[in-house]
Amino acid sequence: MSTSASSPPTIDNVEEGLALRPKFDAAGLVTCVATDAMSGEVLMVAHMNAEALKKTIDSGEAWYFSRSRAKLWRKGESSGQVQRVVEMRVDCDQDAVWIRVEQHGAACHTGRKSCFYRRIDRDGEGQALLTPVDAERLFDPAKVYR
Repeated sequence: MSTSASSPPTIDNVEEGLALRPKFDAAGLVTCVATDAMSGEVLMVAHMNAEALKKTIDSGEAWYFSRSRAKLWRKGESSGQVQRVVEMRVDCDQDAVWIRVEQHGAACHTGRKSCFYRRIDRDGEGQALLTPVDAERLFDPAKVYR
């Protein structure tokens, strides 16, 4: 993935250099945060392997690696809820990717715009509970994922 294969990665050239040198974890994955390019809303967090990262860069559409299904997938391939990449960034040590996307439809497999549709609150006894926020469904997952 590096655009400068001639020099080995060092802290300085990873943090300050211009070569893409993603630091994949032991499973070969890097975390990816997808946000709405217009609103800045966090839509989802997923993972990319080297192939998904390359396909995303090359195609301009979001590709991910599903840990639960152990396979590569293009966002929207079965639901039609495509993510067009507006900008990609990598964090300082290149172990996380941030993509700003134009989300066409819902980002979440539950049919919601964002995967982050529940706020963590406390009940009267101080116990954590979840409160739905912006939880309207844009599509019925039972009809989309057969």
